[in-house]
Amino acid sequence: MAFGSTTREVDFDLTTQAFGDGTFVVALSGEIDLYTAPELKAELLRLVAEEPRRIVVDMTDATFVDSTTLGVLLGAVKRLRLQGGELEIVCSDLNIRRILSITLLDRAFTIYESLDVALRSQPLAEVASAEAKQSSPEQPQGLA
Repeated sequence: MAFGSTTREVDFDLTTQAFGDGTFVVALSGEIDLYTAPELKAELLRLVAEEPRRIVVDMTDATFVDSTTLGVLLGAVKRLRLQGGELEIVCSDLNIRRILSITLLDRAFTIYESLDVALRSQPLAEVASAEAKQSSPEQPQGLA
């Protein structure tokens, strides 16, 4: 009895675009799962090493994510936050958003409906920094 090799045709694509302000957009399409998540992880690790201000993962054209993908995203956001950066997600697919909600990961990431909105927004780290500056009392000036 002969066994043929089983091959899995992968519906997945990843492209990265750099913006001059320290922002990278990683656009994903197709299925992001056990087979394709390592490629996403490698790209996110490469970008984190560049110490970006922000990485936006655009899942507009993603059709499926699994727990491996969620783990990759969570690992990347933890690494970025240690450097003062942010990882944000663009996702309009209701099924994927439901997965993020059920796993409570919608609390770990800022999630946008569109890439345009994400790129126009100010990263949370910058918002927090600006709010801290506004709320801190001014130091009294010394008398000369």
